Amino acid sequence: MTIDRRVSKSKHALKQSLTTLMNQKTFKNITISEIVELADLNRGTFYKHYQDKEDLLNDLIQDVLSDFTESYRAPYQNKSAFYFDQLNASAIKIFDHVAKYSNFYTIVINDDALPGFVNKLGELLKELVITDHMKDFNTPSIDRQLMASYQSYAILGLIIEWVKGGFIYTPSYMATQLLNILSVELPHKMK
Repeated sequence: MTIDRRVSKSKHALKQSLTTLMNQKTFKNITISEIVELADLNRGTFYKHYQDKEDLLNDLIQDVLSDFTESYRAPYQNKSAFYFDQLNASAIKIFDHVAKYSNFYTIVINDDALPGFVNKLGELLKELVITDHMKDFNTPSIDRQLMASYQSYAILGLIIEWVKGGFIYTPSYMATQLLNILSVELPHKMK
């Protein structure tokens, strides 16, 4: 099924408008009139695609989460075997994704404009870790769910730190840092 370019362009403009407005005021105080005015569209176009502003927001969130999943899976997509130690920074696309949606992430992380979204992102990451990387995980002394939480929330922590820091680093730098962190062995004895 192909999507009409005009439909795609209109939906994109509405989502951009919503993101811009959410940067200025709370979602609750945003009106459909403001969204369509900023998008340079009419209300009829809005209602052709969405029932209400919540429907638009849900579509935006779905876009972000779908792109997040694709970005997370990019390094090992279409590969029969995947080894973290053979990964290079340019293959990691998750930070490119966050940069692409930087306005959205700034709003939801710094302003908590969508309560629960960060937890939803953490749960998505945990699900990806379990389904994509832990098929052969067989270490009886380590709980599989806890291991997946540890890995997913460590990545989420890097993303949050990057966003809260105002994106002072490039996506490439963040990908390199992730690889460096993954390669570090913690000392068994701490002083």
